[in-house]
Amino acid sequence: MQSPASLTQAFRDAGLKMTPQRQLLFRLLHDHHGHPTADSLFAEASSQMPGISLRTVYQTLNDLAAMGELRVIDFATGPARFDPNTGEHHHAECVVCGDLRDVYIAAAHLPSPHQVDGLADFKAERTQIVFSGRCVRCAESTSTTSTIPKH
Repeated sequence: MQSPASLTQAFRDAGLKMTPQRQLLFRLLHDHHGHPTADSLFAEASSQMPGISLRTVYQTLNDLAAMGELRVIDFATGPARFDPNTGEHHHAECVVCGDLRDVYIAAAHLPSPHQVDGLADFKAERTQIVFSGRCVRCAESTSTTSTIPKH
């Protein structure tokens, strides 16, 4: 993700209104190494700027995503997450605590679309792999006999 100053300029260049609330969100996202939800980002922003609206958070996140500054990660198991890391990577999701982390897989290890059944007549533009399971902390605290939900 670009620096907060660069994002401020990019918003102005795009004709988008620049506000102190948006500048705060730029700073929070730039320093964020996780995959926040809009609600978690709202809570963090509210602690620093009481009165910021959830609508402002959502609008700013949607604008950043439309500009290619954020990736939206939308799993069926929870709220959308926003990833400031727009570089090529994949994810590992803990189905117990919701932890989501970046995973890097060398391109040489990814199958090409013509090698995958069902993609012969499909033009793939992007590959996204999600490993679902339990993080070490949750695996140690839960029974090994319980099942991992399938998505």
